[in-house]
Amino acid sequence: MHLSHAALLFVAAVVAGGLNSVAGGGGFIAFPALIFTGMLPINANATNTVALWPGTVASVGAYRRELEGREKWKMLMPLFIVTTLGSLVGARLLLKTSQSTFMRVVPWLLLGATIVFAVGGPLSNWIRRRTERHAHASQAALFAVTLLQLAVAVYIGYFGAGAGILMLALLAVMGMENIHTMNAFKTLLASLANAIAIVTFVLAGAVVWPQAILMTVGAALGGYGGAWYAQKLDQKVVRYLVIAIGTGMTTYFFLRK
Repeated sequence: MHLSHAALLFVAAVVAGGLNSVAGGGGFIAFPALIFTGMLPINANATNTVALWPGTVASVGAYRRELEGREKWKMLMPLFIVTTLGSLVGARLLLKTSQSTFMRVVPWLLLGATIVFAVGGPLSNWIRRRTERHAHASQAALFAVTLLQLAVAVYIGYFGAGAGILMLALLAVMGMENIHTMNAFKTLLASLANAIAIVTFVLAGAVVWPQAILMTVGAALGGYGGAWYAQKLDQKVVRYLVIAIGTGMTTYFFLRK
């Protein structure tokens, strides 16, 4: 690994970790940075997943109280089961995709993730209004949500960017009433899905470890700094910045094709 590449990846990971701690969207920085250094796209995706996963897991600790309650776990257990299965399917599907095919799909994945991130604000407002009604989902709705979570989990295993807001919407449809509880279980589900994907990638030898370790350190530092500055930053400005970065990266990869 060239020194210039190491510097680029470390800085990208610091920025990605900071963005994830404030508004999300760190993958728009970390994944393209790995591509820019010449890493093959599937390996870049696997390495990016490993690099950013510890930050997601660390966030779970902040929600310990929100994760308490047997009834919550009983209601959400089907989601954990399909998340495990779906992420495994998505990760294996990625590994069976050729490098050239995945590179052609990347611009579309980035475009979809950017759109989801861009509508995240209005969608979050809808979620809050939905939870304020204290509605409870029917058994049919729970079944439909479980199937949708299976599809989201497959996407997480395959690529994953922007999946968090989709899971929040699904939890709102289920009738979950507290936005903090929803964030807690969303983070836990994302951590589980990415853990399954990481194990799959590691066993397949798809992770490039020097870059992954370097970026893990950078992302941890960025996440710590981002959390410290979070209350001083205008999150709308940060979101607009992430959307601009996502749009720029999407345009770049479409033109690169």
